[in-house]
Amino acid sequence: MTVPEKRVETRLDPYVDVYAQRTQGLRVSAVRALFAVANRPEVVSLAGGMPNITDLPLDVLGSVIGDLIKSRGPQIMNYGSGQGEERIREQICEVMALEKVEASPDDLMISCGSQQGLDLVTRTFIDPGDVILVESPTYVGALGTFSSYQAQVVHVDTDEDGLIPSAFRAATIAARAAGRKVKFLYTIPNFNNPSGVMMSIVRRRELLEAAKELDVVIVEDNPYGLLAIDVPPQPALRSMDGGQVIYLGSFSKTFAPGFRVGWVLAPPAVLKKLVLAQESATLCPPVFSQFAISEYLANWDWQGQVEAFRSMYRERRDAMLRGLDDHMPAGATWTRPKGGFFVWLTLPEGFDSDQLSARATSHRVAYVPGTAFYADGLGSRNMRLSYCFPTPERIYEGTRRLGEAIAEEIELRTTFGLVNPKSALSVGHGRESSS
Repeated sequence: MTVPEKRVETRLDPYVDVYAQRTQGLRVSAVRALFAVANRPEVVSLAGGMPNITDLPLDVLGSVIGDLIKSRGPQIMNYGSGQGEERIREQICEVMALEKVEASPDDLMISCGSQQGLDLVTRTFIDPGDVILVESPTYVGALGTFSSYQAQVVHVDTDEDGLIPSAFRAATIAARAAGRKVKFLYTIPNFNNPSGVMMSIVRRRELLEAAKELDVVIVEDNPYGLLAIDVPPQPALRSMDGGQVIYLGSFSKTFAPGFRVGWVLAPPAVLKKLVLAQESATLCPPVFSQFAISEYLANWDWQGQVEAFRSMYRERRDAMLRGLDDHMPAGATWTRPKGGFFVWLTLPEGFDSDQLSARATSHRVAYVPGTAFYADGLGSRNMRLSYCFPTPERIYEGTRRLGEAIAEEIELRTTFGLVNPKSALSVGHGRESSS
């Protein structure tokens, strides 16, 4: 009798049985997944949220950093405090004062960008299955973080004035009625990523009242607040109620992302736990970067630089809105942001931005499909368009190419009787949409 050979199972990943369960929540960023295409020179990328920092005084920065190394090298290239260096924390208090936030340096912790701050907050508050409420839509990087800690993400409805407080109240009550713990609300009130919508002052007050009544912590992420275009910088939620809000800030959009310096402003008891979490993760935030930015803030007209950024982004925002007005079909709508980096476009009924992406790429234009900004599969008719990096001319050209891709899809659908040609072939009928 012939003994059958033992079958050897081959796995692509031999460690699959060893990983922690929470690694199943890790996922590739939809933005980074587009890099291979979006970074090709012939493609107009309206996808990434990379700030344009070409106008920074690079010669001044180079000199400052060189002097720092010569004069204080042993200090700035060594370990530092887990909470961050005191001098930059003092300067951050001055930065936040522009949005009416009053704080002491002792209330702050430096983080490796606001992304790490969000990760540490989530790590500190979330057990598997806990609920995090978020705007609809919300930042893709936040969704990745929340998923990695096995949180249950619940979207809260928004409109042109931002998050709707009554929807927040209803979502909180419904989650608790289902036996879930609502740990916090995550919001980007200023020029939301991806929608570009700004929460109104009235809404901010109503939201804070509801959060206090329901005893829900608010995590306010504010990377774009100083990049207001059509309005002055708005009072932060934290400025209206310090006890209910954990505030995340960053120099990535108002200075340069490569230094990876952000901060967390939190109530004392929370901050103490965040510092311990920071020390267990990194020992200390990057000391060299803190000193470099601190010298920049002390010796350069950084507020004038932010104003220059505003003017630059205003020109780019206007080019995008003009291009959408000229090239989008009837039935398409989009937001008209008053600051920040992004426009949120809604395609005509029946379209799918994921499916359209390949056609857009063939027309040499890239965007981020809307489903990336939802945890529940919504957003198929939406796309995020970024105006922060390309030149105005490239942005306008990108909208033209996008319009061509959509028109080609409409022609195909019309041929097969899937769309009414009279309702979809004209252009220039876009209007502001809710998010």
